[in-house]
Amino acid sequence: MGKKLLIFIATSALLLQAQQLKITAEHFEGDEAKGISVFTGNVKIKKGSDELNASKVSIFINANKKPSKYVAEGNVSFFIKTESNATYRGTSQKAIFLPLKKEYQFFTDVHLFQINEHKEIDGDQVTVNTALGQAKAVGGAKKPVTMVFDLSDNNESK
Repeated sequence: MGKKLLIFIATSALLLQAQQLKITAEHFEGDEAKGISVFTGNVKIKKGSDELNASKVSIFINANKKPSKYVAEGNVSFFIKTESNATYRGTSQKAIFLPLKKEYQFFTDVHLFQINEHKEIDGDQVTVNTALGQAKAVGGAKKPVTMVFDLSDNNESK
């Protein structure tokens, strides 16, 4: 692995925003010609307040040298914040982040908790668009989508 490849990965690992992207992992492999970087072993990604952790993360770089897709696999955990300041944390077995759409897609054994609204979503596939502030979920034949809402009114007088 050459120094040029490391410089390529470091410079192309910035998203369209000016925030810094920090990735730590036990192993790294990159292929500049194919536009892919693969991090394995206790992978931790941090950008602003967003965090993504997994056993393996593949980052695909477009022709403009910008990340176009992140694919996280194995014991995925995450913390994300939308542009409207909704905050989510959760787990899944696979996650795809599409930075140009500002969209996260979570797959298999998904558990998503919206912290500021005290809502929980469980399903086989959950999508969160951080720009639009939208979420949707799909269940499986044996396990439907489950949503839990906290209906307590914090403004109620006692």
